[in-house]
Amino acid sequence: MTIKSTSLNPARAAANAGRRHTLKAVAVSLLMSAAVSTGAVWAQESPQATAAGYTAADREAYLLKGAKEEGQLMIYTSAPVDDMTVIAKAFEDKYGIRVRMWRAGSEKVLQRAVTEGAAGRYDVDIVETNGPELEALHREGLLQEVKSPYLADLIPEAVLPHKEWIGTRLNIFAAAYNTNMVKEADLPKTYEELLDPKWKGKLGIEADDADWFAGVVRLMGEEKGLALFRDIVAKNGISVRKGHTLLTNLVASGEVPLALTVYNYKAEQLKNKGAPLDWITFDPAIARPNGVAMTRNAPHPNAAALFFDFMLSDAQKLLLERDFVPTSTKVETTLNKMPIKFVDPNVILDENEKWTGLYEQIFTLQSK
Repeated sequence: MTIKSTSLNPARAAANAGRRHTLKAVAVSLLMSAAVSTGAVWAQESPQATAAGYTAADREAYLLKGAKEEGQLMIYTSAPVDDMTVIAKAFEDKYGIRVRMWRAGSEKVLQRAVTEGAAGRYDVDIVETNGPELEALHREGLLQEVKSPYLADLIPEAVLPHKEWIGTRLNIFAAAYNTNMVKEADLPKTYEELLDPKWKGKLGIEADDADWFAGVVRLMGEEKGLALFRDIVAKNGISVRKGHTLLTNLVASGEVPLALTVYNYKAEQLKNKGAPLDWITFDPAIARPNGVAMTRNAPHPNAAALFFDFMLSDAQKLLLERDFVPTSTKVETTLNKMPIKFVDPNVILDENEKWTGLYEQIFTLQSK
């Protein structure tokens, strides 16, 4: 297994205004390239569509035979290296197919896939990253629907109407608290309770969570929600920190007694290691889906379809073991059954400037 990892911090999808510029810059060239180079090819079914659409009872054996002839698989991912390595190794051990990976932040994954597609360069088979970035790739016509038999096992929210990318795990936004500094009986049950003066100087938030913010405010009603968070910041202040892992560690150390937007899996990982930390959610919890997609021009289509199925089946248990929230109902966990509101990737893509601007205005600028 070969892994190339960058040191880039995975930025939040909603906060990256540059993403929209990237997509606009290549959109015309993508369309021209598609018209010129693929018109004749798609007149008949492509090898990618054949592999992805094979639904006979011997699907696994059929894909494995083709995958062994292809010999390898290339994944672009924004997942933590140690987590994705476990999944890749399990796939290699089961099927004997070599996995190569390139890892960067989600917007870098998006940018590379779009740029290569515009140039007619097809190196990547599987993209595993945040939902909004995958939705952007869908819009650019770079993804292939896979008719996996395991789609029926997933929670309904994980299956997009176009089915060109599928949610495999949930990053649930949670409020993490230091158990030495905050008593369980004092925990807020609603965002409105954060107006209590007892929270003055004790609150923290991640710097790029405009997608969480859009989800919460839209549920409250925009006017009411914006007014509430402005009041919370004005009365009690809020510490803005860059990076969910950093913010979670600051809760564990006591520097930030209560952080509003950590990822539940990271909080759970530290809790299980003995840190004085626990977490809660405000109903409904806001969750950002991470997912998997096969590319329309995957150079190893059988291996790609086989890995896609693997992510929806065997890998779901591996994700749970690493404290992620899997989307399969075949895996025993209450977390994918709790009240959840998904981040809408279309809102994040279409209203990015609005929500990142409001987030910066209400939180980032007021914390300086």
